[in-house]
Amino acid sequence: MPEQPVDVGPGGENVAGEAPAAEPETVTDDAILHDDVELERTIGLIGGLAIGIGTMIGAGIFVFPGLAAASAGLAATLSFAIGGLIALLVALPTSELATAMPRSGGGYYFISRSMGTAYGAIVGLGLWLGLMFASAFYLVGLGHYASAVFAELNIALPVSPVIGIGLLFGAVLTALSIGGTENTAKLQNVVVGVLLVVLTVFLSYGVLDAVGVFGGGTVPEQFFSRGYFPVLTTAALVFTSYLGFAQVATVAGEIKQPGRNLPLAMVGSVLIVTLFYVVTIFVATSAFGAERLGEFGETAMVEVARDFLGLPGAVAILGAGLLATFSSANASILSASRAVYALSRDALLPRKASKVNLRYGTPHVALLAAGGPILVLVATGRVELLAEVASFLHLIMYGLMCVALIVLRRRNPDWYSPSYRVPAYPVVPAVGAIASFGLIAFMQPASIGIGIMVMLASYLWYRYYAGDVTLKGDL
Repeated sequence: MPEQPVDVGPGGENVAGEAPAAEPETVTDDAILHDDVELERTIGLIGGLAIGIGTMIGAGIFVFPGLAAASAGLAATLSFAIGGLIALLVALPTSELATAMPRSGGGYYFISRSMGTAYGAIVGLGLWLGLMFASAFYLVGLGHYASAVFAELNIALPVSPVIGIGLLFGAVLTALSIGGTENTAKLQNVVVGVLLVVLTVFLSYGVLDAVGVFGGGTVPEQFFSRGYFPVLTTAALVFTSYLGFAQVATVAGEIKQPGRNLPLAMVGSVLIVTLFYVVTIFVATSAFGAERLGEFGETAMVEVARDFLGLPGAVAILGAGLLATFSSANASILSASRAVYALSRDALLPRKASKVNLRYGTPHVALLAAGGPILVLVATGRVELLAEVASFLHLIMYGLMCVALIVLRRRNPDWYSPSYRVPAYPVVPAVGAIASFGLIAFMQPASIGIGIMVMLASYLWYRYYAGDVTLKGDL
């Protein structure tokens, strides 16, 4: 990608007298060049796919099958497919925005530069908080899986290790991220690779069992056994599983060859994960039927593996669950820190938060600003509802990103020159926005209420701290 001029003209000061940092003079495939220290591009296509897949593969595979089957029956496969379709409709516009503005901050950066500072502040602060809650949820889940492994192996412990393990891995992952995104990306690649191999072997066996290659096969139950409406409410429930592709855009400033790798990483991760989700629900319901599967709740996949392969299968899936929650937490901590970094550079948070470590080339203060509160949330052990709020906040951001693309296409500023353009414009971004906002209507009222309060608090912070800051691009 050739050097890319940027002219978005931020201005104004926050209450601390800090102005937004100057935009980079040039953007290349290897780095974003500033007068001061800036992040290097160290994440390739495989690393981008690993961030997207690693974040999304967790809850959808290891937590939701039993809950989804209890709600929608076999039609939960359609619920996951609907979630994947909405994610794809958003991933395509996001890819165009990311190739035009490959900066850390992702959706926050796109929206603030196209729709103005107020929209950006609500999305950016909401994204930071949402990712912190989601990260804590994954870390607590990792602790539960570790505890279940000990139970399967008949290892008695004097106290529950759930919180302690979550805190330990939260601190380790934060430290690894401070040591460099290249180290974090390499670790993510290995974890996701092992996880996909385990899941592919397990699901392949399950499909062969379901169609009768092993044993007598199973007779599919009625597809819409719970009716039609639960398909949509279940889609809203499981959409938390599809938050990962946007994390790729959040670290866009560190993606090598962004014009090529960003679209491939985002769209590819959505397609791969959707396939895994649909096959997982099919295999799980074939093993037990929706009603019994629903009785197992969050441990449903462990029981499916036990039914197929006995104790070794149960332990293998528990191990895969550990990898899944680990990779989800790893990617979310990295993305949360980059949201803080972007907000700080734009003077919506104190400038100190965007300070870059000269030794490692990473925003260590931003990582601590994300990792510290995450550890506090892990210590509570009660973050499930707030993880669902993260889904609400992401859907708001997804819908606004689609709107932002339409705004930029209509106004066509000189600096907007994406190397990838969404097909079937304006249908794809318009449908993506409608679908994102529409799915919110099927969420739990408590989640909607808390999400609205987070948005309101973000707006009030912006008005108090950075009401005079202007970030909107020169449109």
